[in-house]
Amino acid sequence: MGPLNFMDKCFLLAALILIPAAHSLPPPESTESTEPKSVIAHRGASGKLPEHTLEAYTLAYGLGADYIEPDLMLTRDGVPIALHDRTLDATTDVAERFPQRAREDGRFYAIDFDLAEIKQLRVRERVEAASGELRYPERWDNSHRHLHFRIATLEEIIELVQGLNRVTGQSTGIYPEIKFSAWHADQDHDFEAILLDILQRHGYETRDDAVIVQSFEPESLLRLRELGCKLRLVQLISGGRAQDALVTDEGLDHIASYADGIGPSQARIIDDQGKVRPNNLVSAAHQRGLVVHPYTARTDALPAGIDSFEQLLDRILFGAGADGIFTDHPKATRKYLQERSR
Repeated sequence: MGPLNFMDKCFLLAALILIPAAHSLPPPESTESTEPKSVIAHRGASGKLPEHTLEAYTLAYGLGADYIEPDLMLTRDGVPIALHDRTLDATTDVAERFPQRAREDGRFYAIDFDLAEIKQLRVRERVEAASGELRYPERWDNSHRHLHFRIATLEEIIELVQGLNRVTGQSTGIYPEIKFSAWHADQDHDFEAILLDILQRHGYETRDDAVIVQSFEPESLLRLRELGCKLRLVQLISGGRAQDALVTDEGLDHIASYADGIGPSQARIIDDQGKVRPNNLVSAAHQRGLVVHPYTARTDALPAGIDSFEQLLDRILFGAGADGIFTDHPKATRKYLQERSR
C-alpha cells in the first residue's frame, strides 16, 4: 500500500475516533425542551488542533459534533476560506512567506491574496499579535515543524463532511459564518451571492438541509433572504452594548421576521457571578420561535463565577434552556450531555 493521501487520513481518523450513535442519544432532561442539545464545533475541534483546518474539522466530526462551524473570509479571487480574522497574522506564517505584502498598518489581509497563495501558508495555533505568545498555552504546540496544516476552503469542508456522512451514515451539518459582509462589499465582493451559489451547488437549498448560516450583521442575513435563500439563518449577537437593541422585544421581533435563531454571547446568558441572568433572553427568543445557540464554551477559558466546564454547560443549556452551544471542545461537551442523559 502506498502512502495515504489527506482524505484517506481524514476518513481513517474519523473511523478510529467516531462515537457510535452520537447523534441518536436520548435527549437530556430539560424543563425548556425535550429536543437534544446541539453540539456546534467552533472552528472545528479548535481546543485540540489549530483552528479552521481540515484536521480540526475531521477531529470534531469524530468527537460527536452535530455541526462543524467555519468562519468565512474571501480571497482576492472570491473564494470562501475558513478564517476568523480579516488578517492572516495570528494563525499563519504569512509574514515569513510574503514579507512585502503587508498593508500600511503592517497587517496581512486575506483578501489581498489569491487562493493559490493562501494555500502556501502554514496554519499554526493562534498567537497574540503583540507578544507572539500562544493565546491558549495548553493547546497545540507550534514547535511541531514537520506538520503542515493548511487553510481550508468552504468547498473542501463541505466535501469532507458530506464524504464522512456518506461513509458513517451520520448527518452532521455545517454552520458557516459570514464574516465582515459590509467590509467585503467595500472590496467589491458580494459575499452572500458567492456563499449561496456554493451551498446550492452542493445540495443545500431548504431549511430541512443540514446547514445553518450565521452572521453578526443583520443586513447580511437580509441579503440572503433577498437572494431567495430558504436555509435556516441565525443572528449572532455580541456581548458588547453595540448590539443591545437586538435583544429588546422589538429587536427580537425583527430577528424573527428573517432568521430562525439567535447566537448570543454567553455573557448575555450568565452574569459575572456565573448566574443565569434574569432577563429571560432564551425564553423571549423561544416565544418567537427562535432557537438559541450561545457562544463560546471553552474548558480553558471559563467565565467569571464558573468553577468548571460542566457547570458552565449546565447553566447555559439547562439553567437558561439554550438549544445548543458553540464549543472549542466537542468531546467534553458530548461527554457531559451523555452523562446527564443517564
